Amino acid sequence: LPPQFSGLLGTVYRRGNLSFTRDGNSLLSPVGNRISLFDLKNNKCETLPLATRLNIVCVGLSPDGSLAILIDEEGAALLVSLIGKCVIHQFYFHKPVHSVSFSPDGKKFVVTKDNLAYLYHAPGKKREFNAFVLDKTYYGPYDETTCIDWTDDSKCFAVGSKDMSTWVFGAERWANLIYYSLGGHKDVIVACFFEENSLDLYTISQDAALCVWQCDTELDGLKPMPPKDAAKEKKAAEDDEELLEEPKGEEIHGKADPSEQETRNKVKYSRVAKYFFNKEGDFNNLTAAAYHKKTHLLVTGFASGIFHLHELPDFNLIHSLSISDQRIASISINCTGDWIAFGCSGLGQLLVWEWQSESYVLKQQGHFNSMVSLAYSPDGQYIVTGGEDGKVKVWNTSSSFCFVTFTEHNSGVTAVTFTSTGYVVLSASLDGTVRAFDLHRYRNFRTFTSPRPSQFSCLAVDSSGEIVAAGSQDSFEIFIWSMQSGRLLDVLAGHEGPISSLSFNPMKCVLASASWDKTVKLWDMLDSWRTKETLIMNSDVLVVAFRPDGKELAVAALNGQITFWDHENAVQTGSIEGRHDLQMGRKELDKITAKQAAKGKSFTTLCYSADGQSVLAGGLSKFVCIYNVKEQILMKKFEISCNYSLDAMEEYLDRRKMTEFGSMALIDEGGGGDEGVAIPLPGVKRGDMSYRHFKPEIRVTCVRFCPTGRSWAATTTEGLLLYSLDSGLIFDPFELDIDVTPSNIHKTLNQKEYTMAIVMAFKLNEKKLIQEIIEAVPSSEVDVVCSSLPDLYVEKLLEFLASAFETSCHLEFYLIWAHKLLMLHGQKLKTRSVKLLPVIQFLQKSIQRHFEDVSKLCEWNIYNIKYALALSQQRGMKRQAEETPGDEEELDSDSDYLM
Repeated sequence: LPPQFSGLLGTVYRRGNLSFTRDGNSLLSPVGNRISLFDLKNNKCETLPLATRLNIVCVGLSPDGSLAILIDEEGAALLVSLIGKCVIHQFYFHKPVHSVSFSPDGKKFVVTKDNLAYLYHAPGKKREFNAFVLDKTYYGPYDETTCIDWTDDSKCFAVGSKDMSTWVFGAERWANLIYYSLGGHKDVIVACFFEENSLDLYTISQDAALCVWQCDTELDGLKPMPPKDAAKEKKAAEDDEELLEEPKGEEIHGKADPSEQETRNKVKYSRVAKYFFNKEGDFNNLTAAAYHKKTHLLVTGFASGIFHLHELPDFNLIHSLSISDQRIASISINCTGDWIAFGCSGLGQLLVWEWQSESYVLKQQGHFNSMVSLAYSPDGQYIVTGGEDGKVKVWNTSSSFCFVTFTEHNSGVTAVTFTSTGYVVLSASLDGTVRAFDLHRYRNFRTFTSPRPSQFSCLAVDSSGEIVAAGSQDSFEIFIWSMQSGRLLDVLAGHEGPISSLSFNPMKCVLASASWDKTVKLWDMLDSWRTKETLIMNSDVLVVAFRPDGKELAVAALNGQITFWDHENAVQTGSIEGRHDLQMGRKELDKITAKQAAKGKSFTTLCYSADGQSVLAGGLSKFVCIYNVKEQILMKKFEISCNYSLDAMEEYLDRRKMTEFGSMALIDEGGGGDEGVAIPLPGVKRGDMSYRHFKPEIRVTCVRFCPTGRSWAATTTEGLLLYSLDSGLIFDPFELDIDVTPSNIHKTLNQKEYTMAIVMAFKLNEKKLIQEIIEAVPSSEVDVVCSSLPDLYVEKLLEFLASAFETSCHLEFYLIWAHKLLMLHGQKLKTRSVKLLPVIQFLQKSIQRHFEDVSKLCEWNIYNIKYALALSQQRGMKRQAEETPGDEEELDSDSDYLM
């Protein structure tokens, strides 16, 4: 069964609005065309297994937290169930949408696009043919609408616009509420907020001005429209709809300047105050705002990365802090008002700040530029990534969080790797250094350099972790260092082109080096680094990789071929023509078709699976291919992205974007918008004059298989993608026959035939049933059951134990099972060690994680007991060994209490 997409690491926020869930403990963050859910209480991150066609620009979350509306750049919407994590409905708004907001009662939602506001009936609990039913269309603003806010009782909502006005509309028709605009600003409206249980309104503009509007009517004072008038208006709207092709619901037109007669005995607004935020320079525009109604807390973010906390309505400054040097794109406050989330799209930062204690709850940032390389730790718990921004980041695969970032490199990182112990990370860079980082103390403890400055393009470390090798781009040499002393041991010359890849044989002291000179050289470490063998290729060699057992070598070349070699005898054992499987896309500005361009493309990254039976390959394409080595056939192609906001996604150019003068993509529209130059006129000094709009090209820079054999990862333009076998419920029976049913398995268990019951459960292969049967076996019987278990099922049971350790609380019980299995079947398992290695490493990873957790707890308890004993000694209460047993018991109970 193929692995399923299980997570997106390396990117935490791109653009769009952040949203806290109903309980306030989790945060929804748009990441490109996907959505990530950050569980802040349990310190975990999950990327939902769904994607929009383009980058997500706005997210609407229902009040009960069960539904979300995701809208992309072109106005295509997905209605998503956050409980089932699946798409329920798709809808197309035909134009870009600026914001979406559910009413507090969850019955309606408003969408703003162009200068209009559309009120829809929210999708109900029942199944509907069309989940999005348009109720009303509101006219009023002259320019694009920017923001929405609802009153607490869902009777009215306010809409802000780029024409510097704010409009108050009713969700129902109210007799005493006419829809008119509130002015008072000199710039675009960024946000508008109603006061709690009131029609009083705050409006905030981009020039950092806040207007306080007081309403002369309470929410209860809104009078419903007489039924006759309402019926007439509804009929007129239905008649209009019949004439129109696109339904617009009931049309409601607001007036920017109503007459005195129209405003008599109607709801009136008056501006009672106007406040200005402290500005620092012309470029410090206000870019985002959020308001918590219960605590009257206003949070505003600025283009310089500063945010302010104010208490309204008195506008008292509580707090001010600079959290970034980029503009704050989105702000959200959780339901209790304790946590504030900030998103900075420029650097891809996501921060959650607890303002009362002035501390970070979450602080994550992806690589600024694209990721170039990755490596798994030997137990598969961690992934290290290197990026073009010169940073080395280490990620936890179970929580999906980055827990350490090393910034010592001055230029792009080209290669990263772990040593065999898993506690040292090595990275090579174009700045001419190879650095070793300690994961115990989080420091750079070794820096390896060459006699003459060289740009390092690849890196390898031997299985002992003692020898470090790096290949140079410019001097065509390979440099060998000692990890212990940090000294340069040797410089290997012989290649006539840049070194493209290095790989150590896991079982022998042999180094394979690939170069653009169409050769792969094998160097023997034990024989003074002499060239043991030179393999001649037909084309420039891009990447080389050894099989985990060290008996085979895979080589990918510029002509698109993957060749397999028996390196001991220098014999080619097979080849795969992979160029057609890459299936290139055509870039917007390409002069030739994708089919022609594919002739010059090849795989740039390659790795073996943990069992050595398959090979994983990727390149400048949206596909990653898995090939069977023995049969030399394509097993599966993974499409890593369906995001058309990236370049080279489509095979054919869109004719609608072609003009007689060339492609529309040649026109740089990046100058407009919030970040760039608004109108490129002579003398205009707004925004960044060098800002350009560009579409990143989709590509796979590195693929690696997890040593446990349960997952693989790829660094792509979108981020670090993880594909795992552990996601999703799959019925996968094994040697199933007609008598193997859950009722028969339970019958066998009741007869205390434990071995038979376990074998039958594995044949049915349902995880919950296997767990139930194994946990029903008494601990005294484990030894007997393990000894009588057939060899075929020992491996399956070990694999189950490894996955059970991840979730089960029966730690000692499962440790007894693992111990007995390994003791009784150890010799037989050793003969199949290569095949079983991924399972054993998976088991080790699970046990190691529990060991770390329990050891921390024990150390803390030991410290507490020592502290209590030291206190008692200090006070002269030290107990003598000869004292009564009752006193000793009392001390023991005190110690237990501390534990």
